[in-house]
Amino acid sequence: MPITITAFERSPDGGKGLARDTRVRWALEEVRQPYDVRLVSFAAMKEPAHLAVHPFGQIPTYEEGDLALFETGAIVLHIGTRFTGLLPEDADARARAISWMFAAVNTIEPPILELATAKLMEGDKPWAAQRLPLVQDRIRARLQQLSDRLADSDWLDGEFSAGDLMMASVLLRLRMSGLLDEYPSLAAYVARGEARPAYKRAFEAQLAINNPPPG
Repeated sequence: MPITITAFERSPDGGKGLARDTRVRWALEEVRQPYDVRLVSFAAMKEPAHLAVHPFGQIPTYEEGDLALFETGAIVLHIGTRFTGLLPEDADARARAISWMFAAVNTIEPPILELATAKLMEGDKPWAAQRLPLVQDRIRARLQQLSDRLADSDWLDGEFSAGDLMMASVLLRLRMSGLLDEYPSLAAYVARGEARPAYKRAFEAQLAINNPPPG
């Protein structure tokens, strides 16, 4: 059955790969599955038709026949279990890859999102100057732990997996902050993810929507 995902009609990042549909696109490209994209506006995301698929009115969603999913971690996990190429065949290695997926969204991403909130939504508060360094230090603590674990390995646990896809996608959000550059091994890790042909195809597909050719 054809796969359909949803994406922003116009991404807030202008197609820089930070919108979460990039993660789903990347996963589908890794397993070489074709997919359709239904673009939704910010208004349409809050309408009943979209809320029936994503109860929180966000993107992306994933539809395949009667199956409708939301949350990128759940979608990427489904893709990894449904198709070959993102999760190891060995049961223990597969379990570890799934652990890294959860670590990406539950341990690493929350303080990174907190940084965005501190800058974009709380930057004008009188206490913002005191809060920002605290948030940055929490991120640094997690990045140091992750860097120590990665060491000089290319990927988190042997071969590239869905765990790396999710982790690299999360870390990409730090590029503009400069924090990622403080950890060369992690910066190189993210660059390896971006160099994968599947990522390049996903990135270009999202960019094309946000930067259509003139005429």
